[in-house]
Amino acid sequence: MESLQMSRAFTLIEPGPVILVSTNIGGKDNVMTISWTIVLDFAAQFAITTGPWNYSYAALQASRECVIAIPTVDLIDTVVGVGTCSGADTDKFTRFKLTRLKAKHVQAPLIKECLANIECRVVDIVSQYNIVVLQGVAAYFDSTRKEKRTFHAVGDGAFIVDGRKIDRTEMMRDKLPDGIQPLVN
Repeated sequence: MESLQMSRAFTLIEPGPVILVSTNIGGKDNVMTISWTIVLDFAAQFAITTGPWNYSYAALQASRECVIAIPTVDLIDTVVGVGTCSGADTDKFTRFKLTRLKAKHVQAPLIKECLANIECRVVDIVSQYNIVVLQGVAAYFDSTRKEKRTFHAVGDGAFIVDGRKIDRTEMMRDKLPDGIQPLVN
């Protein structure tokens, strides 16, 4: 094996798909790209990594809510574009032609172009590690969408696209916690 710089170690453990996070504060919608996401448990708890350097962070602190929108690979250029400009001086929904849909439980909008959306409440902000812990309150999935492959950031502008699914549902069926059904699509 070859040595790898510790500053590159994060590229070996990629946590989850790249997502868009929409927020609303004072009637102003914003959207940011997040590439470090974590599923915390089966009860729809998630964590994202962001902090004071990000314009949307103030909205997360103040409103204590957001929407996680899960884009697919056909939106990669839009997602990268969203992540390379600031909501402080850009209406990203207009610039990137993203369609706002009214959420049922939070002020932040759903994003129509995404495969799925999860309305969330902020339950904790762990400032020491720049982690925002979210509790999902409603989720939506667009089963009519042709493209369903998500993508993952591996650093320096490189991404990996989800590939073929390998189904081991039968093998795991008895191992899932009570009340959790396998997702088969």
